[in-house]
Amino acid sequence: MAIVHRPHGVTPERRNTSRSSLDLPGPRLGRPPRVSLAAAVIALLTVALAHPALAADQAAEGRWVAAWHGSPTPGGTFNSQDCPSDVGLSGQTVRNIVRLSAGGTAVRVRISNAGGAEPLKVGAASVALSAGGATTTAGTSQPLRFAGQTSIVIAAGGEAVSDPVALKVQPLQTLAVSVYLPAKTGPATQHYFAAQDNFLAAGNQTGAGAGADKQFTRKISCWMFASGVDVKATPNVAGTLIALGDSITDGYLSTKNTNQRYPDFLAQRLASRKGTTLSVVNAGIIGNELLTVRPQLQFGYPVPARLARDVLTQPGARAVILLAGINDIGDRSAKATDLIPVYQQIIQAARAAGLKIYGGTLVPFAGSTGTYKGDYGTAKGEQERQKLNTWIRTSGAFDGVIDFDKALRDPSDPSRLLPAYDADKLHPNDAGYQAMANAVNLDAILGDIAKGTSP
Repeated sequence: MAIVHRPHGVTPERRNTSRSSLDLPGPRLGRPPRVSLAAAVIALLTVALAHPALAADQAAEGRWVAAWHGSPTPGGTFNSQDCPSDVGLSGQTVRNIVRLSAGGTAVRVRISNAGGAEPLKVGAASVALSAGGATTTAGTSQPLRFAGQTSIVIAAGGEAVSDPVALKVQPLQTLAVSVYLPAKTGPATQHYFAAQDNFLAAGNQTGAGAGADKQFTRKISCWMFASGVDVKATPNVAGTLIALGDSITDGYLSTKNTNQRYPDFLAQRLASRKGTTLSVVNAGIIGNELLTVRPQLQFGYPVPARLARDVLTQPGARAVILLAGINDIGDRSAKATDLIPVYQQIIQAARAAGLKIYGGTLVPFAGSTGTYKGDYGTAKGEQERQKLNTWIRTSGAFDGVIDFDKALRDPSDPSRLLPAYDADKLHPNDAGYQAMANAVNLDAILGDIAKGTSP
């Protein structure tokens, strides 16, 4: 099966909002997160128990699917002015601008305290159709309620799902999700690399509409507290496809405010299909790894530790594309033999939850060591990349293989990205991300889902 391609890494030396190479100040770190094997195993076991509840939820309420997701991480930043997640918010409203992959008749919003060490007080929240910038379309703003209440306290490490809101939305429509934090939050749960302008205002501005640009005067580069939007989908949406990975899935160096990450292009392809289709959500995190908790908190927890939350319990989850490991090779000099058992455990967990899982080969990265150091793009790193790609292609462990490597490599030097697709020797540019999406065999995935047992 020809499918999608997706790597890799971001370092403190690179700004996530710029295509140029810049020296950045080191991140402001709080207490390093602790992840244990036991915790990861408990999380995976929790998923196996939780998934039948999703099926019951769909049977009772209709077909709910995840239509947007920003994998949450603890507060940490390279630049507090751009993203104040290290210090958090107090008496402020954050307006998160998100694009949905599927349409439907109602929405519900997930607000996250996954990275918080203390309970989080949410004073108010709202959802509206975006009219561009911080403004919203007149008559569409609706308050969010939680078990009928307009405010909620969210446990440390937890999230809250709002009551459903009747709001007709179209595939690829943009929403504004606003959250008011009346008290000091401490380091804020976030998704650090948004590739999207989001906005802050003083006070409770969750209801601000046509003139909201006057209140939301500060742009930020991260999503804060909002981690997902679910849609009560139209009948032709068979479920959710999750793109899981690191900065390449997250869309690093794609053009800001234009939704040109590879999962965005996938969503466009699916939205244009007649008949049965899927929603798509992006579970990529810049700098993320398979094995290691990196000291930069915004790089999140390793894939196995976040698998339950970011993939297995996503509403309507039916399939996942896994593209991970390039940072382990580049940052930690990991060997393919160390990474393959992690892949196997992820595959086992996905199948136990009733999901189809597809392996993406790691994209070329020769020439990137000058920027990212370590074994990014070195002969040693290339050797391990090739070994891992060979296993992905030939092991038969996955339900299918998406050969991102083949889709993006330069035929004259297969260790490098094709110049037309190359942003910085490691990450694709917009055209490269589109080529990744085009490499995904959607007919094959939909066929596999149709033949499989519904989760």
